[in-house]
Amino acid sequence: MRFRLIAAALAGAGLFSANAYAQTEIQWWHSMGGALGEALNGVANQFNASQKDYKVVTSFKGTYGESMTAAIAAFRAGSAPHLVQVFEVGTATMMAAKGAIVPVAKVMADAKEPFDPNAYLPTVTGYYSDLKGNMLSFPFNSSTALFYIDRNKFKAAGLPPVPPKTWKELIAAAEKLKAAGQDCVYTTGWPSWVHIENFSAWHNVPIGTKQNGMGGFDTQFTVNSPLHVRHVSMLADMAKKGLFTYAGRGNQADGKFQAGECAMATISAGALAGTIKAGKTDWELSFLPYHDDVKGAPQNSIIGGASLWVMAGRKPEEYKGVAKFFAFLSRPEVQMEWHTSTGYVPITKAAYELTQKSGFYAKNPGRDLPVRQLTNKAPTENSKGLRFGNFVQGRTVIEEELENVFSGKKEPKAALDDAVRRGNEILRQFEAANK
Repeated sequence: MRFRLIAAALAGAGLFSANAYAQTEIQWWHSMGGALGEALNGVANQFNASQKDYKVVTSFKGTYGESMTAAIAAFRAGSAPHLVQVFEVGTATMMAAKGAIVPVAKVMADAKEPFDPNAYLPTVTGYYSDLKGNMLSFPFNSSTALFYIDRNKFKAAGLPPVPPKTWKELIAAAEKLKAAGQDCVYTTGWPSWVHIENFSAWHNVPIGTKQNGMGGFDTQFTVNSPLHVRHVSMLADMAKKGLFTYAGRGNQADGKFQAGECAMATISAGALAGTIKAGKTDWELSFLPYHDDVKGAPQNSIIGGASLWVMAGRKPEEYKGVAKFFAFLSRPEVQMEWHTSTGYVPITKAAYELTQKSGFYAKNPGRDLPVRQLTNKAPTENSKGLRFGNFVQGRTVIEEELENVFSGKKEPKAALDDAVRRGNEILRQFEAANK
């Protein structure tokens, strides 16, 4: 084992000089820094040590948006990397970059590498596949939103230290927590991702027409439906009563919960590692709350995170190396190590089952909840994901309008109507630019 670790380190550093000139390099541009960047490099080094023909070379290129933009620009200049890590909301943009990408399904078929899309979690692959089920990009780091509570704060308010399951139960608990002197009762991270995108999937209602944009670019947003208006109105009322503390558009709520400020939070599953490290809460995880009078709810949640896109313009032999790397990433033991060390979900059913058999979930309660929530029910057209052009800007519009509601500047219906109108303008611009 010790020799294997040393070999992996040497291979990753490119010190096996005997193979240095024979190996085909695979360039991988990514957006992970810090501990996650170290974990990503570890995966590349492990692959490099597992065979002699190919060497994956990783390069940090900034934020997800910066990496995506840089890769497309590099393709146009004839110097694209083989792989680029792109966040889930960039899927439609990558698809529309004509001739710039090679679908993963084609890469694997051409290389004759074993590849079964059914081996992967359907709510993960559905996000990155076309309507025929052909995988366009390779899922890499996937997470979902979860519900966190601080049991100590519940006990202090005389409440059972059990996460509420429904929004009615959450509001009832929030009122008692507030009455007991709790300042930050409930907060949320990523408001559009949690309260529009995941909320819609969890209640099996569409975010837009054409299967949430997966059926074509000529789609329209539908986030001003009666259920959406009702939910945002509920949040606005909670904010007025001091039951909901708005933390910001990103992951600022993670820090508030991890610091022990808030009793409840809807934040990413990926925030658990930081919560454990902070050690200031007696945390417990649960599925997202749901409205129990909505037929069929809860359905399944959707992912956040990123996938790996294969850029066009490289040699056939190089694509064989990409296919071998993807086959390596799909191995249950590799996925289990990535899952348990980072908090991201394992992308294959076999990896999830292997993690179960290892006893990891028994020793670490709650770490299986992301997979269980993503697979709560078979995904529908409303819950397998979304694919809207320029959704980075579209999500910003939604968040601006939600902020207008939470600050009391707009009524919920007017704000969501404006979000649809402004969002549709962005969709039409994207459609016109990519006919």
